[in-house]
Amino acid sequence: MINVDIRALSQPVGIMRIMGAILTCMSFSLVATVGYDSSPYWAWCMFTWCFCFFFTFLILILEFTTLSTKLPFAWDDFTAAFAMLASLMCLTASIIYPTFFTCKTCNRQIGASVVSWVCFGIYTGEVALNRLYPSGQTIGFLSTLPGIMKMLETFLACLIFTSLEKNQYFASPGLQWCVAVYSLCFIFAILIIMLTIGKLTSFFPFNFEKLVIIYNLLAAMMYMSAMVLWPLYSLQNTKRPSNCGRLCYWDKLMVVTFMTILNFIVYTVDTVYYFACLVFCVANQ
Repeated sequence: MINVDIRALSQPVGIMRIMGAILTCMSFSLVATVGYDSSPYWAWCMFTWCFCFFFTFLILILEFTTLSTKLPFAWDDFTAAFAMLASLMCLTASIIYPTFFTCKTCNRQIGASVVSWVCFGIYTGEVALNRLYPSGQTIGFLSTLPGIMKMLETFLACLIFTSLEKNQYFASPGLQWCVAVYSLCFIFAILIIMLTIGKLTSFFPFNFEKLVIIYNLLAAMMYMSAMVLWPLYSLQNTKRPSNCGRLCYWDKLMVVTFMTILNFIVYTVDTVYYFACLVFCVANQ
């Protein structure tokens, strides 16, 4: 028997989720009426708004019908992590879309951009509410600093993939190595997240945290190499063309370079944090 919980919709967090679902729907609807664009940045923005709408609506339904209490993972941890991820995605969409796809007379595009910024504010407000008024349940992996770092690592990798084009790296072994770094680190970060939230780490015959430390160290070193090789081979003796307009290939190379540097910093912080926690635990034993 399915029960309903009206408080899921009437509490401040529930009201913010309803607003988030409505506004993200407005954003992708406004952009859809303008027409399709083949740019990967357009696809990223549309994916962001559709993704946020779908999961926000799903969270509302599951909490309203109390089905969320029957799921085999920490529900509050999932919703808190989704709010953080949605705020990051809406922030990037709110920057990317007006930068590349709006003009002074583009009313619907401007409207979608403004609504997207409001969505970012709503999801940020949900994160703040979750932090100020926690539910009292045990904090799950995605709500801890390592979990947030892992989500940020995968998020930045997605932005890198959005900016990659085959002709950028097809003829250069050095750039192909960089793409391999982005892909491998993304896959293993997703695996770590899935294994941890699925509570499968206890099945490993060795200490999973030590494995994560080794992975983080290797990933940081690999990103360090990509941080050097990508601008060296892609931007060497290359300046921004004078006729480089909207969505110029040179701008995409710069986006990949900047995101590579950011992800190297995140992996480094993640490694240092895990290592410090391990040393602290050993010292207290």
